[in-house]
Amino acid sequence: MVAKEKINCWEFRKCGRELGGEKAFKLGVCPASTYIWFDGCHGGKNGGRTCWIITGTMCGGEVLGSFAEKFKICGQCEFYATVKAEEGDKMTPTMLLLQKLEKH
Repeated sequence: MVAKEKINCWEFRKCGRELGGEKAFKLGVCPASTYIWFDGCHGGKNGGRTCWIITGTMCGGEVLGSFAEKFKICGQCEFYATVKAEEGDKMTPTMLLLQKLEKH
């Protein structure tokens, strides 16, 4: 059985705002694509599979602020639900991600 490739938020959303993406120069680079401290978390590149934790991500064409502001929106996001389903009980708890975020 071949394991399903895990994709990052910018691939899932096809936003083009990842580093080097087709819309990055015009609209800006999303911080999820450059947040190196979460590289490898949930099998993603940089913050690509922890975007709900990262301040200033650009979902739906708008910059989203702090985790507290994003919590309700991201909790209902299809990509977040996908990561939760793929990771299951191996998903890093949000509190641990927030603690790691505070250190950087």
